[in-house]
Amino acid sequence: MHKTINSIEFRKMILVGAKQLELNRAKVDALNVFPVPDGDTGTNMSLTMQSAVRELTACPSNSFAEICSSVSKGALKGARGNSGVILSQILKGICSVLGKCEKEADTKTFAKAMEQGTKVAYGAVSVPKEGTILTVIRMMSEHAVKVASKKKNFEDFFKEVIAEGEKALALTPQLLPVLKKAGVVDSGGVGLMTIIKGFASELSGEEIPDTPVEAEQPASESEFGDNSAILAMDISEIEYAYCTEFFIINMKKSTTLSAIDRLRERLMGLGDSVICIGDLDLVKVHVHTNQPGKALSYALELGELDRPKIENMLEQNRQMKAQLEAERKEMGMLAICTGSGLSDIFKDLSVDRIIEGGQTMNPSASDIATAAQKINAEHIFVFPNNKNIILAAEQAKNLVDNQTIHVIPTKNVPQGFAAALEFNPEVSAEENKTNMIHALDNVKAGQVTYAVRNTSLNGFSIKEGDIIGLDDKKILAKSHSVEETVLKLIARMKEDFHQMITLYYGEEVKEEEAEALCASIAEKYPDCDVDFHNGGQSVYYYILSLE
Repeated sequence: MHKTINSIEFRKMILVGAKQLELNRAKVDALNVFPVPDGDTGTNMSLTMQSAVRELTACPSNSFAEICSSVSKGALKGARGNSGVILSQILKGICSVLGKCEKEADTKTFAKAMEQGTKVAYGAVSVPKEGTILTVIRMMSEHAVKVASKKKNFEDFFKEVIAEGEKALALTPQLLPVLKKAGVVDSGGVGLMTIIKGFASELSGEEIPDTPVEAEQPASESEFGDNSAILAMDISEIEYAYCTEFFIINMKKSTTLSAIDRLRERLMGLGDSVICIGDLDLVKVHVHTNQPGKALSYALELGELDRPKIENMLEQNRQMKAQLEAERKEMGMLAICTGSGLSDIFKDLSVDRIIEGGQTMNPSASDIATAAQKINAEHIFVFPNNKNIILAAEQAKNLVDNQTIHVIPTKNVPQGFAAALEFNPEVSAEENKTNMIHALDNVKAGQVTYAVRNTSLNGFSIKEGDIIGLDDKKILAKSHSVEETVLKLIARMKEDFHQMITLYYGEEVKEEEAEALCASIAEKYPDCDVDFHNGGQSVYYYILSLE
């Protein structure tokens, strides 16, 4: 029985929790309420956990403080979708308490950590909604605080906490009518419970693989990798000034594989960002150091040097900062969408950068922050164009220095277009933000796609394969043909003041089909200007805009 856990055990708990979630990802995805092929909850939460695992496995320390910092930072950087962002905040709160432990944590401390996780998660959502993952973590943490003094070993403690979590899950359909109608519990809550059950499994010794979930690493931009992150730092933050790279060839007869290992250890004593890999035929070396001469002399003990390169990152930093400052503009725009046609339209509207993403893949807070930093402007207007991306975009504000991110809460691409059209470089950032937000009220958007499961929702009995039409809140139309569903959707959405109807057709629709449908709509609504454009989006046959 575990009356306490140490930092190593907590590290394993995170790994097993992430693995359990990945194994159950499809199960969590299947609980999504809307029968739309979107970026599902299980996938978003799993990608968030994988990002935390990547940071954790890169952490060389076993102190609670360092481990908890890695988990919290990794989850934040990789948070995807609303469920992923909330999960990252739960982990942040838990780690803020456990990170203060010197050696061990007991059940009382862990209960306090869960309580803090609840507080931070609720604080991250502007309008917390009960019947979601928030309810599950709140009820579990409240129960954890009550039983911690009685359940002093973690095995019994987690049994109690998990039992309360199951009660919370069972309650979610009563708190959220949309879940009750669909006959499911909250998918985010199930994802969280899966992680907590992974924690308990690790401590109880169940036979579950505890190997880290591999996360995708960004492709390097050169043979040794680039120094863009270093060069973006303030000079005072650069601890090691010289990027030193070379190959070792024509090894001496006395050189052994052990000698290569010793070289790596010596280089780590000189600096950081050490790469020292290879064999007795060739060794590749990369190190950031203040003593490049020593690095070269150490290597010469093994063999000959080839293609040596030493770059002064301090001077590179100065030059880059000077150039960027000279080219810096006051305001820029960043949009998120999927489809080459939609991307081209945003570019025509002077949007500086486009992130590939939407229903089928929600970009993380880190993705959004990274893209924003590549725009050389003081103020960045971000158009999420999907309600499940808005929270991640808000979270990106905390990951960006020397820039101000303004999230325009666009829930769909037509709103994104309307916001971008309002951009005026001659007025202030605040005035632009106000005008953009006001522009959203003038656009009504709809989407036409296919149902991926049988369900009853919004007064419709839907079968897999039905063509369904939605606005941002609910299903408004269905039929067995795309064209009929589009016409039904417009009839439900159109109001007397609408003067323009625009169709953006997806990758599965031919241009002549869109043109014919456009003609039918124009005939039915002669008082409106009707137009169509190639959006190239996946999942949705058409995106509609009424203005």
